[in-house]
Amino acid sequence: MNGDVRVVYRKYDGSLHWHLRMRRLAEDEHGVWTGSPPATTMRKGDGPLVLLPQAQVMLFPRGRWWTAAFNDAPEKVEIYCDITTPADWPSAHEVTMIDLDLDVLRLRSGAVKLVDEDEFGEHQLRYGYQADVISEAQRSARWLQAALADGTEPFAGSYRSYLALVTGDGGRA
Repeated sequence: MNGDVRVVYRKYDGSLHWHLRMRRLAEDEHGVWTGSPPATTMRKGDGPLVLLPQAQVMLFPRGRWWTAAFNDAPEKVEIYCDITTPADWPSAHEVTMIDLDLDVLRLRSGAVKLVDEDEFGEHQLRYGYQADVISEAQRSARWLQAALADGTEPFAGSYRSYLALVTGDGGRA
């Protein structure tokens, strides 16, 4: 099923975090893929619109504690993974999850970084993360660090065909 998908990240207390609209591209063994062309806008809560200058595809895997954004060049961050609760699809046109602060990214240079550990620690106290949420977030971050470094799919290159669908370079899903 194609069409627009409203992507909604919330914080642990339910407050609105990042949100945007993307086009549903496909579903495969990795999950549901969405995409947006250059100059798509997104918003953090009720804040001002933020322009995404490059094309981007996002992956929402089934039952996993992360989501992934794959950025077109020249963005320095090639892949940006948010540690989240598993994606929930209240309808075919909306996906939502809780952002748990930790992020794992891979730069175009190949360097892999874990970021926002300080925010993760602060929010454990502020929002009262449960012990199982903390352990799942940490386990997912460790797995992503290894997967982004060693080229485990979908991070090795399977995302490129989906990215080509929104950059106009052709591609196949």
